[in-house]
Amino acid sequence: MQSVADIRAAVTAGRVAPAAPLAAAEARHRATHARLNALVQERFAAAAGEVAAAAGPLAGVPVSIKECFAVAGLRTTLGIAGRRAAIDAADAPLVARLRAAGAIVIGKANVPQAMFLHETENPVWGRTHHPHDASRGPGGSSGGDAALVAAGVVPLALGNDLAGSLRQPAHACGIATIMPRSTALGDGGGFDTLPHLTAFRPRAGFLARTVADLRLTLAAVGPREPAAARPLTIGWWDDAGPIPASPAIRRGVAEAIARLEAAGVATRPLDGGLATAAAMLHLAIVSAHGTGDLRRLFAGERPIRGVERLLRLGGMPRWLRPAVARLVRLLGRRVEADGLLATGPRDAAGRTELLAARDALAVRLADVTRGCDAVVCPVSALPALRHGTAARLVLAAAPCLLANLFDLPAGAVPVTRVRSEEETGRGFSFDPVLRAAAATDRGSRGLPVGVQVVGGFGADESVVLDVMAAIERGAG
Repeated sequence: MQSVADIRAAVTAGRVAPAAPLAAAEARHRATHARLNALVQERFAAAAGEVAAAAGPLAGVPVSIKECFAVAGLRTTLGIAGRRAAIDAADAPLVARLRAAGAIVIGKANVPQAMFLHETENPVWGRTHHPHDASRGPGGSSGGDAALVAAGVVPLALGNDLAGSLRQPAHACGIATIMPRSTALGDGGGFDTLPHLTAFRPRAGFLARTVADLRLTLAAVGPREPAAARPLTIGWWDDAGPIPASPAIRRGVAEAIARLEAAGVATRPLDGGLATAAAMLHLAIVSAHGTGDLRRLFAGERPIRGVERLLRLGGMPRWLRPAVARLVRLLGRRVEADGLLATGPRDAAGRTELLAARDALAVRLADVTRGCDAVVCPVSALPALRHGTAARLVLAAAPCLLANLFDLPAGAVPVTRVRSEEETGRGFSFDPVLRAAAATDRGSRGLPVGVQVVGGFGADESVVLDVMAAIERGAG
């Protein structure tokens, strides 16, 4: 599949028929669907009737849509069997804007059940596999779309992100993504699974194979932002939070920084400890209203095992958590104990305290990053996860949560792949989370590794895209 830029140029110049990119997407889908199971609601026949009228900055570009965005005539099930009959009456606003720009919607891509895991599996559409390793998943919750882009079915996909749901699958699959500020695209009209969560919201964004394609797409459907025409200073850390970073993850950050320095960009190391504090605070705020919003989605239906486990832990009363945390810590489960203490339902006063803590942390972060236009850091502590491990390894994506907590623009860009000598190196542990991390590293040779770029306070998407582009160019 050609890039967004190449398709647009060829179609608008008349060098290829508008139907050609759609036909290529369909052929690639037919060739890969049996092993991927990523495009779970296709509409190639309907799309074929739309290509002749396609015009605009995305003319003829095939695009997949995350299942949580309405596409007229398709379904928004969220992977919940009781929602199979939920037919979309009209396109979500951002889907409509993509169509108005000339993009051709080929269908909807798979999501985790209720979009509650970084693992794309549910009882309605089944399991989506990683494009390069069938024993692993493409991440989530925009995992189906990431798999489609990485496999060359589409050059562009629409997803969203509340807790790493764009950046984590982009990193896992070796592609690029951008999560703009909420003032740029907002939530795009995606299904709201957590209506009580108002401190921060899911943000719409895009997945593509190149940074240039992301920039072109944002220019087509988003606000006009000036380029960052000034020298940049970039901070960085390789700390991944509660789960220590795999060797390949740390090397990915080092290589990204080396590429920036070779391009003349000023860099400086920063203390990444605040990112861990931000991640735990993010999870505390998300869980503060309990699990009622998500439970209502299931309407009595039993969630799949991993989702049920997280819902059960998330609904545990605050008064019970210290005792349970002490017990699991005695059993060697330190990571889970820390998570239990940080999260859980809170009353109105408790929720107000969390927001005050966020304000205080923002001041500290602004001080630490003062003078930096953006920060380069891990996306995840690990490469692509093995099937069935996401509920255990929730905190692997902790590096992503800072950007969501403070509504900062952020993206991910591929840098390298895991080397054979980087498949080991974690010491023995009784902690089941750390043991699962070690098992993830084993057999990971050749899997993609990306880095995250987080804009500083006051930065716009152009800064993030400029840094990502410089890292991408440095690959040679």
